[in-house]
Amino acid sequence: MRATGRRKGALAGGLGVALVLAGCGASETSGGGGGTAAASDLTIDCAPYEEFGDVEGETVSVYTSIVDPEDQPHIDSYVPFEECTGIDVQYEGSREFEAQLVVRVQSGNAPDIAFIPQPGLLATLVGTGAVVPAPQQVEANVDEYWDESWKAYGTVDGTFYAAPLGANAKSFVWYSPSAFEDAGYEVPTTWDEMVALSDEIAASGAKPWCAGIGSGDATGWPATDWLEDVVLRTAGPDVYDQWVAHEIPFDDPQIVEALDTVGGILKNPAYVNGGLGEVQSIASTEFGDAGLPILDGSCWMHRQASFYQANWPEGTEVAEDGDVFAFPLPAIEGDGAAPVLGGGEFTAAFNDDPATQAFQTYLSSADWANVKAQVSGPGWVSANTGLDVENLVSPIDQLAAEQFQNPDAVFRFDGSDLMPGEIGAGALWTELTNWIASDKPTQQVLTDVENAWPTA
Repeated sequence: MRATGRRKGALAGGLGVALVLAGCGASETSGGGGGTAAASDLTIDCAPYEEFGDVEGETVSVYTSIVDPEDQPHIDSYVPFEECTGIDVQYEGSREFEAQLVVRVQSGNAPDIAFIPQPGLLATLVGTGAVVPAPQQVEANVDEYWDESWKAYGTVDGTFYAAPLGANAKSFVWYSPSAFEDAGYEVPTTWDEMVALSDEIAASGAKPWCAGIGSGDATGWPATDWLEDVVLRTAGPDVYDQWVAHEIPFDDPQIVEALDTVGGILKNPAYVNGGLGEVQSIASTEFGDAGLPILDGSCWMHRQASFYQANWPEGTEVAEDGDVFAFPLPAIEGDGAAPVLGGGEFTAAFNDDPATQAFQTYLSSADWANVKAQVSGPGWVSANTGLDVENLVSPIDQLAAEQFQNPDAVFRFDGSDLMPGEIGAGALWTELTNWIASDKPTQQVLTDVENAWPTA
């Protein structure tokens, strides 16, 4: 998530933790190309909602952290459903979503549906007894269209509550295709190739990498993504899960190895910080500015999520043959598909009214994912495998969707968003900043985070 998403994580932790024929595929929702369709011109199959009975004139309230200008594509994406069912979906976005949602739930004023950006917050809300399990129609959609790991993140104590909604992919390295071509460099497909390329660039007298972890009160969060990506690649998904759940110590030797591997790039003075300063400048460089030296050739690569496309200056062409593009952060062990680190939202309901369940079902469908893609601009993607990638307007979003839809790629949710808030949005941010800014040793950094883990 963006830094704002990270601050949301802190709040959550602190609270405790188509002309469509019947049976046709998801990509057959009618309408124009990605980001260019008018919602009123899109048609979906209405049959799935008939089993919820007569819901004409009912309202469903939606509460979310997604606000202007990103809210309008969401609101537009509900139009085909509203036309099918006669339900009026009432949307409310708030920057104080996490704190206010809990207050509303505790005061008996819960919305019908909320979009939850962290599994930990979902678990907290389930603990209040206010969240109702997802209906079987929703579960059937999730079983069909999502990797099982996504379903697990919407499950609490063995009960499935919340279907995934949108997603973001974090395991990307941004670069300049034109600069690579002019220099004769190839996009690396393995970690060893990426390191060898870094050495080649450094030997030319240039700095291969640029980075920045500055983000105001949330400084440090981009470094957590680096660590999580490498833990997935060196230790594997099972160890990653154990680490995130604190089933192994935070400073387990496998995690030390992973952070040292990150240090082989971020703390290597021959590699960083191109166009920005020395290694220590990573700590003070704002994450939104960190990749910009790629545009003037001061650096060559920048690891950051798909949403970073919004940070390039107006007029920058983001494309495989454009000014900038990205490649997947390669695997380290083995020759299979690289793991995918990401985040997303989950749809939780606070009642089992037919209208609410009908809307939940729509949001978990491939129809909705394709409508949403067609009314959205760049910067939105879903891990729903029924999403037709061609409906996405941005080539980076298309690349992210292809990663999510790769059956051989292991997906894991952002680890620090799953940890207790005082760790994932507290001690870990602080200690990784110290690791960069004052060259604090890896072992001590991870041990200090381990010692900060809450005991109750």
